Amino acid sequence: MAIVKTSTKGQVVIPKQEREKLGIKQGSKVIVEVVDDHIEIRPLPEEPVEYFCGIFREGTSLTKALLRERKEDLKREEEKAARFLRTPNIPKKRKRL
Repeated sequence: MAIVKTSTKGQVVIPKQEREKLGIKQGSKVIVEVVDDHIEIRPLPEEPVEYFCGIFREGTSLTKALLRERKEDLKREEEKAARFLRTPNIPKKRKRL
């Protein structure tokens, strides 16, 4: 484990030892994902199809993953709308029609 600082732009440097372990080189693409209360950074394989084929091998159902993603999208949109309207209260739940 390494501790790094963020720059004024929110950038971090992945330490050399960790980059070498994962094969991350200059110009490599990585996946950055918020998982619960932390951020995960994983190298994107040269063949992204390999990654996407393996996403659901750990027993995650596609439906659950899509619903989770949709909830996160909805929350971001509501926060964005609240900032735009300058209202501090974000509705907890939306009523279904």
